[in-house]
Amino acid sequence: MERKLGKGAVALMASLAMTVPAGLMPTPAQAVVFNDIRVEGNNQIETGAVLSYLDIPQGRDVGAGDINAGLQRLQNSGLFETVELVPQGGTLVVRVSEYPIVNRINFEGNRRINDERLAEIVKSQSRRVYQPSQAIADARTIAEVYASEGRLAARVDPKIIRRGNNNVDLVFEIKEGDVTEIERLSFTGNRAFSDRRLRNVLQTKQAGLLRTFIRRDTFAPERISLDEQLLTDFYRSRGYADFKVQGVASEIARERDAFFITFNIQEGPRYRFGNVTTVSEIPGVDAAAFAAQSRIKRGEVYNPSVIDVSIRRMETIAIQQQLNFVNIEPRVTRNAQTGLLDLTFALTRGQRVFVERIDIEGNTTTLDEVIRRQFTTVEGDPFNAREIRNSAERVRALGYFADAQVNTREGSDPSQVVVGVNVEEQPTGSLSFGASYGVSSGVGLTASLSERNFLGRGQTVGVTISTDSDDREGDFTFIEPFFLGRDLKAGLNLNYTASDDDDGDYNTRSLSFKPSLEFPVSDNGRLEVRYTISENKLDDVDEDSSQILQDEAGTRLSSALGYTYSWDSRRTGLDPLNAYRLRFSQDIAGAGGDTKTIETSVLAGVESTAWRDDVTLRAEVEAGAVYAYDDYDTWIIDRFGTGSRVRGFESGGYGPRDISADNQDTLGGNYYWAARAEAQFPIGLPEEYGIQGGLFADVGSLWGLDNTVGTDGTEIDDDMYVRAAIGASIYWTTPIGPLRFNFSHAVRKEDYDEVQNFDLTIQTTF
Repeated sequence: MERKLGKGAVALMASLAMTVPAGLMPTPAQAVVFNDIRVEGNNQIETGAVLSYLDIPQGRDVGAGDINAGLQRLQNSGLFETVELVPQGGTLVVRVSEYPIVNRINFEGNRRINDERLAEIVKSQSRRVYQPSQAIADARTIAEVYASEGRLAARVDPKIIRRGNNNVDLVFEIKEGDVTEIERLSFTGNRAFSDRRLRNVLQTKQAGLLRTFIRRDTFAPERISLDEQLLTDFYRSRGYADFKVQGVASEIARERDAFFITFNIQEGPRYRFGNVTTVSEIPGVDAAAFAAQSRIKRGEVYNPSVIDVSIRRMETIAIQQQLNFVNIEPRVTRNAQTGLLDLTFALTRGQRVFVERIDIEGNTTTLDEVIRRQFTTVEGDPFNAREIRNSAERVRALGYFADAQVNTREGSDPSQVVVGVNVEEQPTGSLSFGASYGVSSGVGLTASLSERNFLGRGQTVGVTISTDSDDREGDFTFIEPFFLGRDLKAGLNLNYTASDDDDGDYNTRSLSFKPSLEFPVSDNGRLEVRYTISENKLDDVDEDSSQILQDEAGTRLSSALGYTYSWDSRRTGLDPLNAYRLRFSQDIAGAGGDTKTIETSVLAGVESTAWRDDVTLRAEVEAGAVYAYDDYDTWIIDRFGTGSRVRGFESGGYGPRDISADNQDTLGGNYYWAARAEAQFPIGLPEEYGIQGGLFADVGSLWGLDNTVGTDGTEIDDDMYVRAAIGASIYWTTPIGPLRFNFSHAVRKEDYDEVQNFDLTIQTTF
């Protein structure tokens, strides 16, 4: 057995015996004539192929230059290990030694990257002629893949093992080496922000205590350009309009196990907005309606995103007024002395360009119509660059594609544009198994099978089974997002839930079937209409439970029509710093069945990073009511529970309670309200650790019963008593899933309430 090193293969290739015996080569002034050319030593390559590479004519004068050229052509063919030209009178003998055939390709020493992935990378193939140059190129490619994963010290050597019958095994010997971590990230030229603050902006991270889990602390050259853009966006969004990254220095340690990266930046002055005006350069177009859309105020810190938002608002007005080919051009005048930046929005007439067609490529599974319906622009419409960009974002937001590029090119003439959509499919189905833990709910397990792009039609099909110490649930969902060829979401849900109360004093069962339709009623608003039929059961009520629960035991059929109006500012994204949402729902039961109720709920919430981009503020207010009519009394399945509306209390820990019963059962309520405020912020730890802190304050109440006669005949107090709690949270994004620790204290409660001062939740899929 003979094994040759890859470097030896290079030497072998460089010293191939491609010669003409001395004394037989014609001098430059002489010429010879070969009446016959004989090829020897070729077993795999046909004689005709050898002669075609040689390309020396028979029966004609041949000079030394012709023979040398023939040698070079045979050499460059890459088919022969040795080549020798031997003139014998009027015969030219071509003696070749062919490269062996690759019997198999093996990889040795690889642990981080499996054989299957490496086999896809290399271009050398079994049952093909071995080529040293290709083997070396493959080794270089493998090393580059390891380098992209942070292992710059990886070495790959191609070697051959000679077998019989001119066959060889090609072996890539791999020494993976250690991960080349980024030991230090530093900055020069920064005065407004510390190195620590700027490190949190970068995608690349500095190695720290959690280096075993963090992959972004490995050096990746392609990530540097992204970091430069992130720094630029960070500074410019804070008023530094002239910010530049002047250079990035990357130094590697002598042992090739660590990198030192330095960003050389130029901050420039910080600007605030000065005069903000809107002018129209289009005859007949009044600028007043467009000026009203600007949200920029004098003295506000310069931020390009607020300019973009104002432009988007103005473009919306242009569309509403059916004004085509209108450009909103921002014109900026800087004054470094005063630190003010004057801004003028100019309405100008753009070039008359129309959409000739929309070409879609790369979708092997997804139907064209699923992509095309994300475009509000169709063939023949005026070209609107902003709308095309928005459509591209909608295509990417589908989640069906690993990459989606939308570009434009000139059509059949300068007034026509062709929109090209090039997508790369990615898996859209998932089979997941999950685990969760909560102090009150205990350990839970979840199995889920879902497909978000069923048969390439954009439909969603999902099946979920979950269980914990108190609850078991099975759920089937089907969603058609574009029913009847329009923006009409049709849904179908089948759900089974079985719950035991926390103390095992009674059980509930529910089986429901719910078809629904959802459609837009405004840019940010949507309306869902639904019908729900369900069979609900309360059984196994303990004899020590409240008499109210014992009287309510049984099975009831509910048939309800309902609707939900939702408004969410994130649907148009015109305010990137603030998100507002509103939800109003009603379900009216009584169209058949046993239940006669009208259930109403409302929720309003806001989330903002306007104060500081690294601090998220959230606030929510919600309320609900169940009204029973036609001499019907609500039962515990109709009534609201506490859930997690007010943190600091156990599930079912507050609200009307029959304290005269041995089990002191919580009974739920016909009415509730709750208000929550929360702040999430960094706590000084490096961002790559994924740990943030939070503060919260919750307040609310649950009250109201139709039947208030307790176990011993006394009336249950179901008045509205306010509960309140404050607390702190720790958010930790870990490799096994997000963890949240809540530490709370109830500052207002009743004597019989059940508080919960600590809560831990974790959820993960694997």
